[in-house]
Amino acid sequence: MAIPRYRNFRLLVACNVISVTGSGFSNVAVPFAVLRIGGSAADVGFVGTASLVPLIACLLLGGVVADRIPRHRVIVVANVVQTLTQGTAAALLVTGEARVWQLIVLVAAGGAALGFYLPASSGLLPQTVPASDLAQANAINRAGGNAAAIGGSALGGLVAGTAGPGWALAADALSFALAGALRAGMRFPPSAASTNGDAFLGDLVAGWREFTSRRWLWPVVTQFAIVVAVSAGMIDVLGPLVAHASLGGASAWGFLVTAYAVGAVAGSLTMIRFRPRRIVSAAMLAIPPYSLLLFALAVPLPLPLDLAAAVLAGACVEVYSVNWATALQQEIPPDKLSRVSAYDTLGGYALTPVGTVVAGPLAAAFGTAVVMAAGGALIAILPLLILLVPDVRRMRRRIIVSLC
Repeated sequence: MAIPRYRNFRLLVACNVISVTGSGFSNVAVPFAVLRIGGSAADVGFVGTASLVPLIACLLLGGVVADRIPRHRVIVVANVVQTLTQGTAAALLVTGEARVWQLIVLVAAGGAALGFYLPASSGLLPQTVPASDLAQANAINRAGGNAAAIGGSALGGLVAGTAGPGWALAADALSFALAGALRAGMRFPPSAASTNGDAFLGDLVAGWREFTSRRWLWPVVTQFAIVVAVSAGMIDVLGPLVAHASLGGASAWGFLVTAYAVGAVAGSLTMIRFRPRRIVSAAMLAIPPYSLLLFALAVPLPLPLDLAAAVLAGACVEVYSVNWATALQQEIPPDKLSRVSAYDTLGGYALTPVGTVVAGPLAAAFGTAVVMAAGGALIAILPLLILLVPDVRRMRRRIIVSLC
């Protein structure tokens, strides 16, 4: 495979591996940081979700900005902000001056930066490889990120447990600084950036028209918003409760999370070679098997079978993600890709708070097993209904003009 010879792509993958590894440190460290400074369980939740509102608020603006100026520069600025927020949090924790409200503000600022990062990142990869290599490039990039997430979480737990959560956040800040420095070294021809002079609102409307005019696009995003919300409520809220009550507690849940990550790596590696012709149909068909994890937890099955279901779920998500990213990259004009990606990402986040808020009350009213099974059934059925849309079934892989 010749993909790694492209300098910009090598830098992109290296930067993603570095920053995802650092985020693994942060994901482990933040809850323990809140508890160490005297925060409550509710405070852990507030800090953990503080990034969501600014992230959603900045996504559409980020999409417009990334279609106007070089995308790697947008990401560099986002990395600088993330370096400062994580570095400040680390300094406050190490010196013993941290307060919960300060962590909330810093996490929110990092979420705003992520709102600019995500649309720019979605549009950047097609600029680093020829069009014929897009599918493999997406798979390699995701494989690197998934492997980094496993290593980052493991190392983050070690550092947070021995040196303290402040030093784990310092490592995350360093990862963003290094990734930003490497991204600054990317080189693209002037045509890679948009010179669109329209007003912000005009750009936003143009992106919305591009999004809604494609009858294969918005139905998939709509159903995926529901799937993500259901999954968030079932896995993030009810999953740990099932593990605590029936599977052996936190250690069992840790094994399940690791199994899911292993499956994700396997799925992305598989997609390096697996290139289905009907890419959107393949993406839709990859989602229903994910529901087996919810059914397994609803029973719950013995832990080894739950682990197998988690591996399958992780692999299925990667098959979906690689095919879907390739479909967007081949069908959306390059100068509108970040704006459309922003609407796509917004759909993925929009209903997540609803799913996490209602999961607990529903489980209390109807029972965890019933709610988990119902969520699994919904995830299994919705993608199959989307396949009834003719434009979804007709979408095929093709070669597009590259920006390289």
